[in-house]
Amino acid sequence: MVNQTIAFLGAGSMAEAMISGIVQSGKLSPKQIIVSNKSNHNRLQELKVKYGIKAVNRDQLDYESIDLFILAMKPKDIDHVLDHLQDKVKPEQLLVSVLAGISTSYIEEYLPQQQVIRVMPNTSSMISESSTAISPGTYTPEQRVDTVKSLMEGIGEAYVIDESNMDIFTGIAGSGPAYFYNLMEHIEEAGVEGGLDRETARSIAAQTILGAGKMMLEQDDTPTELRKKVTSPNGTTAAGLDALNAHGGGEALSEAVKGAAKRSKEISEQMKPLVHS
Repeated sequence: MVNQTIAFLGAGSMAEAMISGIVQSGKLSPKQIIVSNKSNHNRLQELKVKYGIKAVNRDQLDYESIDLFILAMKPKDIDHVLDHLQDKVKPEQLLVSVLAGISTSYIEEYLPQQQVIRVMPNTSSMISESSTAISPGTYTPEQRVDTVKSLMEGIGEAYVIDESNMDIFTGIAGSGPAYFYNLMEHIEEAGVEGGLDRETARSIAAQTILGAGKMMLEQDDTPTELRKKVTSPNGTTAAGLDALNAHGGGEALSEAVKGAAKRSKEISEQMKPLVHS
């Protein structure tokens, strides 16, 4: 168990997904977790009752008692929040940002010498199956990176990467669940058209994707090798792959990753810190 008191600044869906995964993993006890937002008291009470954590309005936080802050508000609110934190946090307190497009250097412009780590989980953290990237800022010691990695491993797999690779990671893992949900929608519809009831078609598709993913993680074979093993010449799988390729399926997935990564980079470039001295 991580010996830290953490506070979520923001109480949206990503904050809840992370809270759910962390509590289920046992990495932290609910008593070590505080959730806050600016004014939505009903949302705070909902999370408090559901997970047994502490919940307070942002202005009521005891900032000095908190070891680690998780910035989980909407990215458009980041300037206001960083302004608010300037006279409330100390450099040795760790700020962990889950905000898409907000770099560690952006935060450091507001909070000089601050220990900052940028993380990118995905919504599968709700069931402790996230793929999470971790990128430390300029002033963050390795020990704090290890602490955050241990915490993020409570919600799935965690990877320490260079921040320059965060956009492509976002394109693959941050946005990736939506690609597979969209794929599932199409497979489900095809199953219904073929005579299956909707629930059965959905379950078959989900188990198939789960099994393929586990094969990738537990076998040494590459995706290409695994594909070849299941594809007999002139068989059903070959026919399915031919149709997929004829309709641009593989190219579409590649373009989805590139498109999300491009948008992540655009958001980063649009954000200009408005530092007040």
